[in-house]
Amino acid sequence: MSKHLEVEMGKLKDKLLSLTSLVEDVFKMAINSLHTKDRKMAKQVVELDNDIDDLEVECEEDCLKILALHQPVAIDLRYIVGVLKMNNDLERIGDLAVNIAERSNYILKAKEIPAPFDFTTMSAKAMDMLADAIKSLMKMDIELARDVINRDSEVDEINKNMYFKVFDAIKESPDDVATLINYLAISRNIERIADFTTNIAEDVIYMVEGSIVRHSPDLYDD
Repeated sequence: MSKHLEVEMGKLKDKLLSLTSLVEDVFKMAINSLHTKDRKMAKQVVELDNDIDDLEVECEEDCLKILALHQPVAIDLRYIVGVLKMNNDLERIGDLAVNIAERSNYILKAKEIPAPFDFTTMSAKAMDMLADAIKSLMKMDIELARDVINRDSEVDEINKNMYFKVFDAIKESPDDVATLINYLAISRNIERIADFTTNIAEDVIYMVEGSIVRHSPDLYDD
């Protein structure tokens, strides 16, 4: 690797680290805004969305500049391709966190009712997945990335069961339908965040091994 390429790759990694850290923070804040009934925190999540968008654009521009000027090969090329893919997934996680915060804000303004599904467990699992996916990226740890992928089904199962619980709750308390629908949307957004987190873990495996494991569970199941 040339010295110039090494410097540019270092800058890209630092910028990606900033993006992953910010995305992880806003997801935690969005969840905690509902846990702690903090509407100010929910508003802050919405305000941070522009910062995520700006970092996402900067990462993409840096990747394209490196590709054009340095023509990287092998693992450096895979890393840049991986960054381009996960960059978009991170931005989408930020958008979903904003959606959760907006739904949380609505719920906190309405008549208080308990979550009709296991919100605490589901959100904790998704946050742990994202934290570990980011850790696998920083350490290039493909075993941890595989573990993240395999945990996605746990979040999917909670989300699937949630639909039935929400529909039952609507039948029992039709006056609370708007709040219950917002809980439904929060669950769906958490499930989508877990999906995008899985994509990031798959991209880590691609960066290290060059293997495309999407749609190929036999490549990452133990």
